[in-house]
Amino acid sequence: MSQPLAEAPTSGPQQLKIPSENTFHPGKQGTSELVPSRYAVRIGEIDVMIVSDGVLPLPTQMLGHNADPAARASWMENMFLPPDAFDWPLNAVVVRSGEQTILLDAGLGLDPDLNLPRAGQLVKRLEAADIDLASVTDLVLTHLHMDHIGGLVVEGVKEKLRPDLRIHVAAAEVEFWEAPDFSHTSMPQGFPDALRATAKRFLSEYRSHLRPFDEEREVAPGVVARRTGGHTPGHCVIRIASGGEGLTFAGDAVFAVGFDQPDWHNGFEHDPEEAARVRIELLRQLAASGELLVATHLPFPSVGRVAVAGDAFRWVPVFWDY
Repeated sequence: MSQPLAEAPTSGPQQLKIPSENTFHPGKQGTSELVPSRYAVRIGEIDVMIVSDGVLPLPTQMLGHNADPAARASWMENMFLPPDAFDWPLNAVVVRSGEQTILLDAGLGLDPDLNLPRAGQLVKRLEAADIDLASVTDLVLTHLHMDHIGGLVVEGVKEKLRPDLRIHVAAAEVEFWEAPDFSHTSMPQGFPDALRATAKRFLSEYRSHLRPFDEEREVAPGVVARRTGGHTPGHCVIRIASGGEGLTFAGDAVFAVGFDQPDWHNGFEHDPEEAARVRIELLRQLAASGELLVATHLPFPSVGRVAVAGDAFRWVPVFWDY
């Protein structure tokens, strides 16, 4: 039986103890990060850890390029966010089910041409969480955008991975990136070229590890990847279920604005209309089930539930367990 990723909360009164390594020491050299970068939950018998890959600054227009600019500006103001650009969170997930350690997405990596120093932190933060890359038996990719695969093409990473690593990805996603179509996206200059280059390099280096699936794949007991399409043709979500509990890692099917404005088109969506349909269907399912949701670009730790709010939805973050 694998060790849990975090100790489960215990009931009853306990003496409060503050670990010295988490204490604020102004000016002290070598202090660990003040902002937490990992958060663990337990779904039945399955351990889940959300790990921050950092943040990615992008124009606010990317949140809804089909929206009226005034409406988009109003939403940003109401959320106390800057009007022109803000930091998108980047999250990945580690799952332990039975004897398998599964990584869901692999972060942005380090692309020197994009100058994104606050992103691409996943490998460092996995090490800080005592998660050895060599212990990862399976990798599930929601899709092949570079903020989900870039960590795999960082120099030295492949050598740390198991030679028998299984990478699960929808067959439609692999096929799409052989000749990707960006005609319906609305990305900042340079991003399409960077996305193409990263996907091409990833497929070249890891093709022998790929385990493509058509519509659904049970990666481990209680861990099921399901193709949704929309954001990209082979985009998938991963549901983790055990002991009557469930959590869905939605990848890029849901963005922060998608609860209030689920029909707004994100600039990275290759089929915006289908992406909106997928988003609304997924949010309805989660609102009905009450199961947990985690997504790549929701504010860390990105753990919460979905409620219906009129014709749209409401994001309900969990109360943190300490």
